[in-house]
Amino acid sequence: MKKHNPLQFCMRSGCIEVGCDEAGRGCLAGPVFAAAVILPDHFRCDWLNDSKQLTEKQRDALRIIIEENALSYAVGTCSPEEIDQMNILWASVEAMQRALAKLSMMPEHVLVDGNRFRPYRDIPYTCVIKGDAKYMSIAAASILAKTYRDEHMKQLHEQLPQYHWASNKGYPTEKHREAIKEHGITSFHRRSFALPERQLTIDFKV
Repeated sequence: MKKHNPLQFCMRSGCIEVGCDEAGRGCLAGPVFAAAVILPDHFRCDWLNDSKQLTEKQRDALRIIIEENALSYAVGTCSPEEIDQMNILWASVEAMQRALAKLSMMPEHVLVDGNRFRPYRDIPYTCVIKGDAKYMSIAAASILAKTYRDEHMKQLHEQLPQYHWASNKGYPTEKHREAIKEHGITSFHRRSFALPERQLTIDFKV
């Protein structure tokens, strides 16, 4: 695994800080997943990085390291129906809050990837644009969210292989859009997303 410039361990030292990130915002199908990760003070990993900068094999290897070393971690989701009701931004925030609620210890500061969030209880939070490339806990959360979501989409692929979700993970690839044209949409598709006329130029990495 190629090393990169090391990420910062935390924003606020001396407190229990949790990193949050999501996976699947730009997809046409499947839930949005989010993870929350609290890392121990001694944790260091030179290969940890934003999940989008890593291969699937690298993400899977790092997931094991994160789960073995984290003080606490959890994953939350919002279904396609909830995404349609809330919109994808707030569904992503809700999935993060569900992950936070599952943690085995209470954080004292929340680091969130992106620029929008809603207060979780009375815990202070900080939004960091491209935080998954800046802070270890957010990068760790991005890896867990991505790997858990990929697993879920592979399971859905077993039910509906014609949509190629094992490879495209629900993103708007050409094969996925063609499958929607040929077979129609499913209960796993997000009906609030234009299918398939829009969402054609989203920047993503499967």
